[in-house]
Amino acid sequence: MLNSQVIAAARRTRRGKGFRGFSLIELVIVVVIIGIIGAIAIPRISRGASGAADSALTANLAVLRNAIDLYATEHSGTFPTLLNISTQLTQYTDASGGTAASKDTTHIYGPYLRSIPALPVGAEKGSTAFTDTLGTEDCAWVYNATEGTVKANTAIAEKDAAGKLYSDY
Repeated sequence: MLNSQVIAAARRTRRGKGFRGFSLIELVIVVVIIGIIGAIAIPRISRGASGAADSALTANLAVLRNAIDLYATEHSGTFPTLLNISTQLTQYTDASGGTAASKDTTHIYGPYLRSIPALPVGAEKGSTAFTDTLGTEDCAWVYNATEGTVKANTAIAEKDAAGKLYSDY
């Protein structure tokens, strides 16, 4: 008998204290807090991808502009030509801008880039080609060979996450 009394007392103790669940009000408060955190965090996370593309565009333009400036410095102030800019920046060049795949006694300058960076934003995203006219299809970069300037080939009204025109980068 003593054994059955101990078991009954243990059952009464477990029911009274150990297996208490959450109340409805506690569950509602937790759900509301999770909802508030989600409302704050989700928009910030979704802007992260577009912000990364904007940063990549800024970095790619800086790399291209530096390569063009270095080319001009080593070639007596002349900029790469529109037709040959990709090869003139990624291969060895001579004093007149002629290109060669390997370095030799006359082709002593460059290469200034390993490869032309791809456009990370806009309709021409992924392209690496150059053009001199904004809006040209299948071209990433708008290049002015007279001034040595380069811009992203995006729609005129296309803006980044902060509202700045890509054409103003």
